[in-house]
Amino acid sequence: MNMILAFLPPYRLERVALRLHALPGFPGMTVSEARGHGHEKGQDDQDSRSEMTDYTPTVRIEIVVADDLVEPIMSTIYEAAHTGERGDGKVFVLPVSDALRIKTGQRGADAM
Repeated sequence: MNMILAFLPPYRLERVALRLHALPGFPGMTVSEARGHGHEKGQDDQDSRSEMTDYTPTVRIEIVVADDLVEPIMSTIYEAAHTGERGDGKVFVLPVSDALRIKTGQRGADAM
């Protein structure tokens, strides 16, 4: 199991979500509003310091999936969110060692 964690501009959420929901076996996702800043190549120090106080609105998407769905989901997010411009976002994949469905007590992959 893995957790896919994506940070995207809010205006890209609908497009990404529609494409993800069309994937066979897509398990669902959690979406949260967030704010943050990054460091883009080519910026000078003054730009970096000013970004420290100006946090950009973003959305955080969390998806826990079986290993075989990681690549299709990452590709779908990339294709739906990529513009080639600054601020397109980032996607991370983190290992998930266990899961528990509270309602049924199921563990591991059965809990998904």
